[in-house]
Amino acid sequence: MSALGTRSLRSGYHLLRAGLFRYGGGDAERVHEAMLHWLERVPGGARAKLVDPVTVAGIEFPNRVGLAAGLDKDGVAAQAWARFGFGFAELGTVTAHAQPGNPKPRVFRAIASEGIVNRMGFNNHGAAELAATLRAKGVARGNRAVGIPLGISIGKTKSTPLGDATDDYLTSLRLLAPLADYIAVNVSSPNTPGLRSLQAAGELARLIGALTDEASELSKDRVPVMVKLAPDLTGSDLTETLAVLNDSAASGVIATNTTLGREHLVGPDARLEKEAGGLSGRPLTAKALAFVGRLADATRLPVIGVGGIMSPADGARMFDAGAELVQLYTGFIFEGPALVAGINDLRRNT
Repeated sequence: MSALGTRSLRSGYHLLRAGLFRYGGGDAERVHEAMLHWLERVPGGARAKLVDPVTVAGIEFPNRVGLAAGLDKDGVAAQAWARFGFGFAELGTVTAHAQPGNPKPRVFRAIASEGIVNRMGFNNHGAAELAATLRAKGVARGNRAVGIPLGISIGKTKSTPLGDATDDYLTSLRLLAPLADYIAVNVSSPNTPGLRSLQAAGELARLIGALTDEASELSKDRVPVMVKLAPDLTGSDLTETLAVLNDSAASGVIATNTTLGREHLVGPDARLEKEAGGLSGRPLTAKALAFVGRLADATRLPVIGVGGIMSPADGARMFDAGAELVQLYTGFIFEGPALVAGINDLRRNT
């Protein structure tokens, strides 16, 4: 897309965004649900344009910009994301059992800071229903029925005890491996009690070992298993976790999830400092970039960079830090498809 076209796309989206942010009295989750309901009706058939294509973990990505988990938990708009220019989309996070998530309100915009605080808590209809939804769209692993590769993020059901977490993840893996181009293992959301303890070296070794072994049992062409880490994992804890991943059969690392930190909230957004949940968007930019750089230096695995990518320049810095792919969530909410186009334009001209 030309620079003029990208600017026009951005201006048009900003006009739309102003209305969306006022819709429903500013209820962010209500807007999200309304947009997914609309996108559910968008016809499929689009194919992502080839822009600096790359093969990562054996998957051919038509371009390097993907949709992050969280925007389309139940896959209802899976067929629509290629139309926005994405080269792949990560659905979920889904759990073995359907669950409502945490009490509302649970999503808060930090407009001045270009961020979002959420404590959704893996609200989803369950892995079996996601599998049924994708099959109804003709999706199977590798067939590009929706025009782009699809990853699926899996997490632990809240009611499942931590001691039974592995079985919970295995249930989701068995249901979804035939449909996913890769599986993302979410052990880093701050909104399910105790979940982040699964990032600890011993717990993670058991979990990833079981998942990758099961993936091999399910198919000789094992679905790639990637692990999503939190930006708040630091010091010796991060070193030990990376050692486990380097010794495992995992196929990649997704960095990062939201942060429990509240740095860089400005002006009226300071009111959100006491709201529980994870913070994403511009306040996370520097932390996520530094985290990706550290991972890229410390692991043999490919890194997917996500967190605080709010401009094409932010995307370029993620690639410079060592990310092979990037994902958008809050940046897409604030900047729309022009952000996807802008990052792809930079990659096209690299």
